[in-house]
Amino acid sequence: MTQNASKLVIVTEKLLLKKIAKIIDEAGATGYTVVDAGGKGSRNIRSSGRPTVTDNDSNIKFEVLVPNREMAVKISDEVAARFFDDYSGIAYLCSVMEVLHAHKF
Repeated sequence: MTQNASKLVIVTEKLLLKKIAKIIDEAGATGYTVVDAGGKGSRNIRSSGRPTVTDNDSNIKFEVLVPNREMAVKISDEVAARFFDDYSGIAYLCSVMEVLHAHKF
C-alpha cells in the first residue's frame, strides 16, 4: 500500500527541539525524524561536530512526512512566525511521490 505525501524539512537551532516537536504533534503529524545538522548560512557557520559547553549551540534537522501540503505549510508558518526572527532556521517542502508501507503513516 502506498500513499502520496509532502515532506517538510526544518533546520534550526537545537534548543528549539521540544518547542518545534510540540507544534508538529499539535498539527496532527504522526511523527518526525530529527538528526544533528551543521553548515553555513546567513548567520555564520554552525557545526554539530564542534565541542561546546552545551550542545544547545548545534543545529538539528526535522524531517516530517505529512499527508498533504496544507498541513506542512501550517507547521512551517507557525514555526517561522514563532522562531525565525530570533533564531537561525529554514524550512522547505519536498515532493514525495509515494510513501511505501503507508499503513504506518
